[in-house]
Amino acid sequence: MFNSKSKSDLPGETPTGNSASLIGAGTSLKGDITSNGDLRIDGTLVGNIHCAAKVIIGSNGVVEGDVSGQQADIMGKVTGTIKVKDLLQLKGGSQVDGNLSAAKLQIEPSATFNGECHMITSAVASSKTTAEAKKEVSRAELVTS
Repeated sequence: MFNSKSKSDLPGETPTGNSASLIGAGTSLKGDITSNGDLRIDGTLVGNIHCAAKVIIGSNGVVEGDVSGQQADIMGKVTGTIKVKDLLQLKGGSQVDGNLSAAKLQIEPSATFNGECHMITSAVASSKTTAEAKKEVSRAELVTS
């Protein structure tokens, strides 16, 4: 409308998978976020996060929804399920109300966590939790007995 060039014609406008996104303090969003790059939330999000890289919830960050990603550092408040394929860190002063699923978990003494924790192995990290795999083994044993 204002420019005859399309966005694909502009140099430097190609999306990359290595970029980082920031939701700043004082910003509130409603809806799901999907990102291929790192994501930092310092504001408020009511919705789910699906990230292919690292998710950081800052000390003033609030997320009301599920969080999934490769890694996560939580310093603020999350109400919902957190699923991480690698390392999940609950930093001092963080508050998590919901279930956790991670290959590695680090919780600092002043962090608050209310929920269940499922440790996953790298072999089942992409598709199933360890508890789900154990249930399938139990069912198989029942069938073969």
